Amino acid sequence: MVPELRLFFLQPDRRRIHRLVLYLQWIGRGRGRQRLLIMKETRFAKLHPAVCFAFLMTAICLAVLVQHPAYLAASIVAALCLNISLSGKKAVRRFLMLLPFWAVISAINPLLNTLGETVLFRYFGRPYTWEALCYGMAAAGIFVAMLEWFSAYNAVMTEDKFSYLFGTLAPSLALLLTTVLRMIPNLLRKARQIMDARKCIGMGAAENAKPKDKLMDGMTTLSVLTTMALEGSVTTADSMNSRGYGAGRRSCYHSYKLRMTDIVFAAACAVLFVAAVIPIATGGSKASYTPVMEIAPVRGWGLAAYILFLMIPTILNVKEEIQWHISRSRI
Repeated sequence: MVPELRLFFLQPDRRRIHRLVLYLQWIGRGRGRQRLLIMKETRFAKLHPAVCFAFLMTAICLAVLVQHPAYLAASIVAALCLNISLSGKKAVRRFLMLLPFWAVISAINPLLNTLGETVLFRYFGRPYTWEALCYGMAAAGIFVAMLEWFSAYNAVMTEDKFSYLFGTLAPSLALLLTTVLRMIPNLLRKARQIMDARKCIGMGAAENAKPKDKLMDGMTTLSVLTTMALEGSVTTADSMNSRGYGAGRRSCYHSYKLRMTDIVFAAACAVLFVAAVIPIATGGSKASYTPVMEIAPVRGWGLAAYILFLMIPTILNVKEEIQWHISRSRI
């Protein structure tokens, strides 16, 4: 028996049937042995949804509010490490795609903002300052950090978890947010399927096709995608009506219970969060870029607590991955 398949029956996990389905899908698609390792649920994602939601929202807020270069770099690196532990090489490729955007935003900001003392050069009589360039790098870095943390959020906080947290408090709002968050990825996935299907039957535009042919192919794909989206919305509405949506209090597929592991994780995060916020609140992370650059000196213990706070989920995932490989080697 294949080692991965044996582990499905050896693990006392309630979701082993779901993992078996994923394994069979992996065999059918033939995308390599590492697919199963990426699709399996990580240790951080197994925590209670409330704990995961609180941590990710805190990390996102800190990434937006703290503009100190050291703290910003720590946030980006921690988010990237977490995404790598969740998605593997896909997270690295996604981050590399953000680097040109980071560079463009950093370079454009001094063209619009001329504040600063250190003039690097002049263009059409306007100064291109070092302070404005640093401010653009910080602003773009905040945006990149937000994207990375939200990427981790989408990987961890599934639709069922979000509905579990907010479905009883605000059912309509929870349903709306869940539908909106899954709409764009779902449409992109369907668009790729449509284009692949058209290429298989010889109706898609070739790579060296004329721009007019590519435009016509894109319009056809958009037309088919719109039809599928409208048909899917009608099907979803009928399915919701058949399942009794709005007839009573909503129930959840999964029943999450707060375990001792969740309490220990939340307590450790709370202690590290307080240790990291104290120097931030007392001016240890103050950073001003224009018109004069003023960056507060880094307090070592505060930055260390901040880094450790953001890296806890990655540490949990890496620890479980090591245990996973050890278990596989013993089979």
